[in-house]
Amino acid sequence: MLTPRLYAYAVTGALCVLAGAGAVFAVLAGGGGAALVLAAGVAIGLPSVGLGVLVATRRPDSVVGLLLVLVGGTAVWLTVEELYHQAVARRPGLPFTALYSALSQGGWMFLYVPAGLLMLLFPDGRLPGRRWRRAAAGLLVVPVLFTLISAFDPGPYPAPFQDTPHLLRLPEAYAPVLLVAGLALLPVFLGLLIASTTAIVIRYRRAADEVGRAQLKWFALGAGFLPLTLLLCWAGYLFFGVPDLVIAGLAATALAIPAATAIAVLRHDLYDIDRAISTAVTYGVVTTILLGFYTAASFLVGLGAGRTSPAAAAAATAACAAALSPLRTRLQRWVDRRFYPARQAALSAIEELRHRTHTGQARPEQLEASLRTALRDPMLRVGYRLPGTSVLVDAVGDPIDPGAAHVAPVRLGGRDIGAIVRGTTGSRELLRELASVSALLVEVVRLRIEVTRALDEAEASRTRLLHAGYEERRRLERDLHDGAQQRLVSLGMAIRLAQRHLSDGTVDVDDLLDRSVAELALAVSELRQIAHGLRPSSLDDGLGNALAMLAGKAPVPVTLDVSADDLPEDVAMTAYYVASEAMTNAVKHAGPVAIGVHVDRRGDRVTVQISDDGPGGATIRPGAGLAGLSDRVKAAGGALRLSSPAGGGTLVEAVLPCAS
Repeated sequence: MLTPRLYAYAVTGALCVLAGAGAVFAVLAGGGGAALVLAAGVAIGLPSVGLGVLVATRRPDSVVGLLLVLVGGTAVWLTVEELYHQAVARRPGLPFTALYSALSQGGWMFLYVPAGLLMLLFPDGRLPGRRWRRAAAGLLVVPVLFTLISAFDPGPYPAPFQDTPHLLRLPEAYAPVLLVAGLALLPVFLGLLIASTTAIVIRYRRAADEVGRAQLKWFALGAGFLPLTLLLCWAGYLFFGVPDLVIAGLAATALAIPAATAIAVLRHDLYDIDRAISTAVTYGVVTTILLGFYTAASFLVGLGAGRTSPAAAAAATAACAAALSPLRTRLQRWVDRRFYPARQAALSAIEELRHRTHTGQARPEQLEASLRTALRDPMLRVGYRLPGTSVLVDAVGDPIDPGAAHVAPVRLGGRDIGAIVRGTTGSRELLRELASVSALLVEVVRLRIEVTRALDEAEASRTRLLHAGYEERRRLERDLHDGAQQRLVSLGMAIRLAQRHLSDGTVDVDDLLDRSVAELALAVSELRQIAHGLRPSSLDDGLGNALAMLAGKAPVPVTLDVSADDLPEDVAMTAYYVASEAMTNAVKHAGPVAIGVHVDRRGDRVTVQISDDGPGGATIRPGAGLAGLSDRVKAAGGALRLSSPAGGGTLVEAVLPCAS
C-alpha cells in the first residue's frame, strides 16, 4: 500500500530528475548566468524538500511531509521553466515545445496548490470538516480547468514560443468565451486560497489542547515572514533605489515556512512559540515605524538639503532613534498583552508582589500563589535550596520532589538558590525568564527559611542541652549516692561501732583500719571516675596527652595527629569530648579495623576529625550520641558535619571557634 511517505520519496526523485533537466537547459542556454539561476532556484527549494522528506520519514502517515516536498518543488519548477525559456530562445526547436507551450499558459495556478492544500491539511493531515472537501477539490479542479481553457486559446503564445504551432486550438469565434471563462475562474481560485488561509484561523479557534495551538502558532510564525518581503522591498527602494532586497525576503520565507512547519509537526516544544511571535511582531512593528520615520524625515530634510545629502540621512537616522528609544519597551508590553499574555501576567504579578512586599502589604512567600494565578497553573511549585543541601523545600520548609517535571533553576551571584517547577503550563524559556526575575524574592524567602530553621534548631538544641544537664545531674547524684556516698556512710558506721567497743577489747583495730583504708581507697577511686567524667584530669597536661591516654584505652589501633595543643580550656574540653564520643560510637556500631584522630588549628578555628574504616551509613538521630555531640558543638559556637556513605567509612568533623 502506498503511503504519503512513499509519495514524498517519489516526488523527491522526480525533482532530482527535473533539476538534472534544468542543468541541461542551463548548458543549452549558454551556462554562466543560467547556472547561477539554477543554483539559486535549487537552493531556495532545497530546504522545503529536505524538511518535507524528514517529516515524511518521521510521520509516514501524514501528508504534510509530501506537501512540503511539493512546496519546495515549485521553486525548482519555476527555475527549470525559466531555463527552458532561455534555452528555447537560444536554440529553437527543442523537444516538447508544442506541448509545453499549450499547457504552460495556465499552469501557473498549480504553483499555489501545494501551499493551499498545506494550509487546509495542517497539522494533522485532515481537513477541518466535511464541508472543506469542496475547497480541497476546488484547489485541484480549478487549475486543471484554467489550464485547459488557456491551452485552447487561439491567440499566439508569448515569446519565445510565438512561432510554435498550437497543439490544441478552437476557432477564433470561441476566443471571447474562453476569455470570460478564464477570467471567471480567477476570483474563484483567489477565494479558494483565502479559504485555505481561513482554515488555519478556524483550526486555531477550535483547538482545545496546547499542542495543537502551539503547532498552528509555529505555522503562523513561518507565514509571518511574507510581510518581511514587503518591508525589505520598502527598505531597498529607500536606501538603494531598487527592490532587490525582496530577494532576501523571499529566500528567508522559503526557509522559514518549511522550517516552522517541520518544527510544528516534529518538535512543537522546541522553543517558546508565544515568545517568538511576540518578539517577531515587536521588531516588525518597530522596523515598520523606523522605516516610516526615516522615509518622512528623509523627505522633509531632503527638501532643503537634497535627497542624497549625507546630512539628511544622518538627521533622519537621529530622529528615528530618538523617537523609537522610549517607545520600544511600551510597545513590547502592548504586544505581550495580546500575543504573549502569560508572560505579561507573570511579570506583572512578580513586580506587584515585589512592590507590595516592600510596602509591607504582602509576604515574599506568596510568590508561588502569584505565579499559579498568573500562569493558570495550579500545580506550579516554587522551591528553595538551603545552604549545604541538595533538596528543594517549599516556603514552610517541607521537601519538594519535582519528579519528571521541568525545573528552571533560580540563580543569584552564581549560586543555585531555588527553582521553579513546572506544573501543567509554561514553556521552558518563560520559566527560565521568571526564575531570573524572581531571584531576589526567592533569596529573601530562602534566608527567612534558613533563619527560622536556625532559630528552631537553636531552641531545640537548648532544650536538649537542658534535658541533658538534668540527666547528667541525676546520673551524678545516683553515682554519688550508690557509690562513694554509700561507702563513706558504711565506713563511718563501722568506725562508730568500733569506737563503742574499744574498751571491751572485742575490736580488732588493725583489721578495722585495714578495711577502712580499703573502703576509703575505693571511694576515692569512684570519686575520681566521676570527676573524670566532668573534666578529664589528663587535660592538665594538654589535649594531646589526654587524647593519647584515650587512644591507649581503645580496643582498636588509633592513629593520632594533633597539631593544636595549646588551646583554651573550654575548647580543649569540647574537642576531647568530640573525639571520645566519636571513637566510642565507632567502636560500638561500626566495628572498624582502625581509627584516625586529627586535630588542627588554623587561625581562629580548630578542626577535629575522627575517621574510621567501618561500613558507613551513620546518621545523626535524635536522642543518639552524635545528636548530643552536635548540640555540645553548637553550644560552643561550632558546627558538626557527618560524612558516612554506605561502604565508605565514616568521618566526623567538628569546627570550633578559638579566640586568640
